[in-house]
Amino acid sequence: MIEAITLKMIQHSQGNRHDIQHFLKVWVYARTIGLAEKLNDEKQKILEIAALCHDIACPFCRQKDGRALGEDQEREGAKMIPAFLAEFNLTPGEIERIAYLVGHHHHPESIDDLDYQILIEADYLVNADEAGYELNAIVVFGKPFFRTTTGKQILKEMYFKEGAQ
Repeated sequence: MIEAITLKMIQHSQGNRHDIQHFLKVWVYARTIGLAEKLNDEKQKILEIAALCHDIACPFCRQKDGRALGEDQEREGAKMIPAFLAEFNLTPGEIERIAYLVGHHHHPESIDDLDYQILIEADYLVNADEAGYELNAIVVFGKPFFRTTTGKQILKEMYFKEGAQ
């Protein structure tokens, strides 16, 4: 199922290599952190699908508004998830949770469970690198909002180790 959703998201991205690379990187970090943190199979599946689909609304938002602001991505993405995932034999509860995660992935203050925490951490790791965040900004956000052992370890290795670049 993950492979089919990945291929559908690649097609959905309309050839935008940045979008494709972004969601694939977020998915790899989310998968890695989730497995290392020993999520149960159900939460791991929901996390991985949410990571793949978290920016599903970007093409639509750019077409509609010329940009893909975070709040627009969340609002539109949550609405798009049920139809996008309809063919994948997910339960209504799974689709609802994935839509919730997609609809809140820029709101670390609303974290309600480990799948959400991991999605926030994975997306931040990728965003910090892609946007070239200054180390001070990473300290201000990363240190208080990273809560998983694995996420903290990856953050440290990427940004706080001597020689990290």
